[in-house]
Amino acid sequence: MISRLLLLLATSLAILQAQSTSSGTVQGTVKDPSGAPVPGALITIVNLLTNFKVTSKTGAAGEYKLNNLPPNTYHLELTQQGFAPLSRDLIVRNQVPQTIDFKLQLAGQQTEVEVHGFGDDVLENVPYAHTDADSATLRHLPIHSPGSGLSDAITYSTPGVVADSDGFFHPLGDHAQVGFSIDGQPVTDQQSKRFSTQLPVNAIRSMELITGAPNAEYGDKSSLVVNTVTKSGLGVDRPTGQIWLGYGSFGTPSIESSVAIGGKKWGNFLVANAERSGRFLDTPEFRPAHAIGNTQTFFDRFDLQPRESDSLHLNLMYSRNWFQIPNPFETPNADQRQLTRTFNIAPSYQRIISPTTLLSVNAFFRRDAIDYFPSRNVFADDPVSASQSRTLSNSGFRTDLSHVKGRFDFKTGIQYTHTALREDFSFGITNPDSFEGGVPDSLLPYVLGTPGGTPFRFHAQSGINQFAWYAQNSLTLGNLIVNTSLRIDYYAGLVTKTGVQPRAGFSYKIKRTATVIRGSYSRTMETPYNENLLLSSSTGSGGLAANVFFGFGSKPLNPGGRNQYNAGIQQALGKYFILDADYFWKYTRNAFDFGVLYNTPITFPISWRKSNIVGISGRVSSREWHGLQGSTTVGSTRARFFPPSAGGLLFQNPIEDDGVFRIDHDQKFQQTTNLRYQHKSGPWLAFTWRFDSGLVNGISSCEDAEALSDHTKKTIGFYGNDNGCGAALITIPAPGTENADHNPGRMKSRNLYNIGIGHDNLLHADRHKIGIRFNVINLTNKVALYNFQSTFGGTHYVTPRAFSASLGYSF
Repeated sequence: MISRLLLLLATSLAILQAQSTSSGTVQGTVKDPSGAPVPGALITIVNLLTNFKVTSKTGAAGEYKLNNLPPNTYHLELTQQGFAPLSRDLIVRNQVPQTIDFKLQLAGQQTEVEVHGFGDDVLENVPYAHTDADSATLRHLPIHSPGSGLSDAITYSTPGVVADSDGFFHPLGDHAQVGFSIDGQPVTDQQSKRFSTQLPVNAIRSMELITGAPNAEYGDKSSLVVNTVTKSGLGVDRPTGQIWLGYGSFGTPSIESSVAIGGKKWGNFLVANAERSGRFLDTPEFRPAHAIGNTQTFFDRFDLQPRESDSLHLNLMYSRNWFQIPNPFETPNADQRQLTRTFNIAPSYQRIISPTTLLSVNAFFRRDAIDYFPSRNVFADDPVSASQSRTLSNSGFRTDLSHVKGRFDFKTGIQYTHTALREDFSFGITNPDSFEGGVPDSLLPYVLGTPGGTPFRFHAQSGINQFAWYAQNSLTLGNLIVNTSLRIDYYAGLVTKTGVQPRAGFSYKIKRTATVIRGSYSRTMETPYNENLLLSSSTGSGGLAANVFFGFGSKPLNPGGRNQYNAGIQQALGKYFILDADYFWKYTRNAFDFGVLYNTPITFPISWRKSNIVGISGRVSSREWHGLQGSTTVGSTRARFFPPSAGGLLFQNPIEDDGVFRIDHDQKFQQTTNLRYQHKSGPWLAFTWRFDSGLVNGISSCEDAEALSDHTKKTIGFYGNDNGCGAALITIPAPGTENADHNPGRMKSRNLYNIGIGHDNLLHADRHKIGIRFNVINLTNKVALYNFQSTFGGTHYVTPRAFSASLGYSF
């Protein structure tokens, strides 16, 4: 019923909107010394660190308006022939429009300048750690992963984020605890290509990647919050667009296209992308086999501002992934496939109640449909043949009231979400010899090829209702910022829980040394993953898992509770560099993870009794200097989990209750360096260097390694001798030193280098431009593994050296 009402609302709003509810507005008037309006004056707003830039000209009445500005620190410049230039520094941190009026002075007279040094100009005096990435940065990153470009962009831009296979990443020691806010729409379900589809990168205007303690407006998944602002056609005085045609290694043709049209009161921005690859998923063998896939994405944003006080907005997206499941050597004839479809519609409305008060209302409906198909010859699948058809639908609304006056920046709001789950699952045993000690009696009816053997079938559907109220305030006392907030969540699904979540933080700016120090505390309620939640937790302890599904236990998953502390510093280093460092400590009761069904991509949420995650993250960013700009991010995470399993369907061997282990999100150190050089508006060169010291794997001793199959030993380069054992691609603890907490097995460290070369305007045209790009991924053709026999992902190689080239036209 709710979804139908939302669709009806969206239809009625399909010709509406203005600015995003997660972005800001700067507006005002420009007058000459006599008070007369100045038309045609050039207004430029720019972030000197990210180079995000927007330009506009004043209208006939001297008015200007800069819409859809991502939250950040900006430098505003005003120029007009015959008058002295003016400039001012400002911060856009909320949705309430800022009004800045200018009064020009004749050239040669004293100018009005409120600008500080570079460091003071770009430091952000906020209590939480975050990173900003805009469209120009994303466009020139030499990275490529079919169907998961957004994951690549996040991994390569954000400190403390560990790369994993198939577009997964681990933010600050957690698995996929990521919340997206896309133009104000909350999205907290899995966004990797094995679970869903992703927002296209060429639709993104800017991302604020929050790795510190989040404000109370963010809930559910908060280890990393990706506050995303999409591109808009509002204010576009003539149609603009671009189309890029590309081809690359593994038979990878692609097309990316976008077009923006609009005017002062309306705008439309459309994206249509498609891609096919012979290595769509990361593969369990170095040479891809049975790994073809394709993806298509359609995204549209429509804006309308019928009056200065009213803004309406509509986001639409439909996307589709179809791919084969890559075959390991042991099952060369398997032909498993998956089809994923996503539909999303999100209308919103904003009302300026007064110059200091803004009302925002967002509605949304998002649906993921997953179909997993086994091989036509079920005996080609080993040791089980499984199929799945499930849907996950989110519908709801969110409304905020923002008020900014004097020292206070206050926001309060409510959010309601209904999650509808439908799960159909079946499996049959195809290789009973793989069961040590023989197939249990409870599974004999599901051994295919035996008299009476039929697949086990599971069907369930249910709904989850969530309601949240939140209030937050930012108090400015000179150079001191104090944030206080409270969020209350009510979760009613297979279990019911209410979470009261106080949060507080401060930041203090020392202008003399261009330093910001900060600290925060947050209490958060972490909700279970929704993917296969019913199968994993609705059967009850000792039910389906123990008697049918050959697991070690199953019981409903409860929401978890987390206490998190952050302390950080931001420091200007001379004229050109900014250092940002953060320490985090997260203690969670009911810590979530995923389990996997053998070698299939069918996964189930599980939880452990508690976790203790500690780490540091940092970033050094540079201002552009003669066309050269760069950044380096670093991170180190210690992720300790404590058994026993507290919920969900657990397939792996039970871990002792008094044991402590490092989960496969744990990595000692990783760094990413991004460098880019562009000669004026001419050719550009981009370079990325990614180092990972290696995630934890499941091989903790020589005995574990010796038990592997001959092919698997060959895959990892295993060798044994009188002094122990070793492997080329994984690290195995020496005999007598193995320890699941202090010395677990790990992947071998790896260095990956990517290079991109291009020119966005080969013919130096004013409007109709021809561009070219060429990328090399894994330049040295490094042979390395993301993971090995992971309880979640299995085994996957990093992408071998791959080339891609594209030709573009823009207008």
